[in-house]
Amino acid sequence: MPKPHHAPRSRDRVASSLLPDSKPTVAAIVTLVLCASALSATAQAQDAAAATDSSGFDLTANVTVASQYRYRGIMQTNNKPALQGGFDVTHASGFYIGNWNSTITWLDDTDPDVSAPLEMDFYAGFRGNITPDVTFDVGVLQYYYPGDYPDGYTSPDTTEAYAGVGYGPLSFKYSHAFTNLFGVPDSKNSQYYDARGSFETGVWGLTLDAHVGYQKVRNLDDGSYTDWSLGLTKTWGKHITTTLAYIDTNADRNVYVNSSGRYTGRATALLSMTASF
Repeated sequence: MPKPHHAPRSRDRVASSLLPDSKPTVAAIVTLVLCASALSATAQAQDAAAATDSSGFDLTANVTVASQYRYRGIMQTNNKPALQGGFDVTHASGFYIGNWNSTITWLDDTDPDVSAPLEMDFYAGFRGNITPDVTFDVGVLQYYYPGDYPDGYTSPDTTEAYAGVGYGPLSFKYSHAFTNLFGVPDSKNSQYYDARGSFETGVWGLTLDAHVGYQKVRNLDDGSYTDWSLGLTKTWGKHITTTLAYIDTNADRNVYVNSSGRYTGRATALLSMTASF
């Protein structure tokens, strides 16, 4: 999943349009290792399919290459490509646990003394049906950003609980932060509201995906904003999915700006390809 990333207004901004190459490279290597481990585990699980089926557990993995990483409409990689991947363990009862990872630059972009090129998300939850047509999903998500930070830097690590419902092609999810939100001081109890729709177009197997969300950031003047997106998804065979989406926000340009002076909430087109196993 994944954010209203920005440096607080009081933080000094140092212009830097390019980050050291070693940071994205290290992040890419770490992400590749994590993805390879997940894929290896998936292959082993497939080899033991009979045992897996009888236990009720299922293991899946995914790897994504994206033109950039956006979360809740906000830049995470300063308009640069991102490598992502993770795995999920699910049980027939509805319980699940998983991990998802991505290369990032937003933390380095907000402070030259920070070196944190990787996001690691850990989550667990339970999903099922309220009625045959209505689904639910509840869980807890931990965003973790390993790296080096200067003394006094507010930790970007964030814990959110979420609850969602779905009906046919429509869904709604509410997320609540029990910690500071992605390093914003005194932002505990911030909320995010996420409404989505996914509709089969009947044309070339394309799915139309629509989204609108509202990020409420506590105790940050002009920090709250709305984001929206509209895109098309195409699945190729059983394992490959491509998505092209238009993403935009009304985030305040004076708040959501990185150290290179780039507005991180501006409109963009995002192209991604995901392999699932």
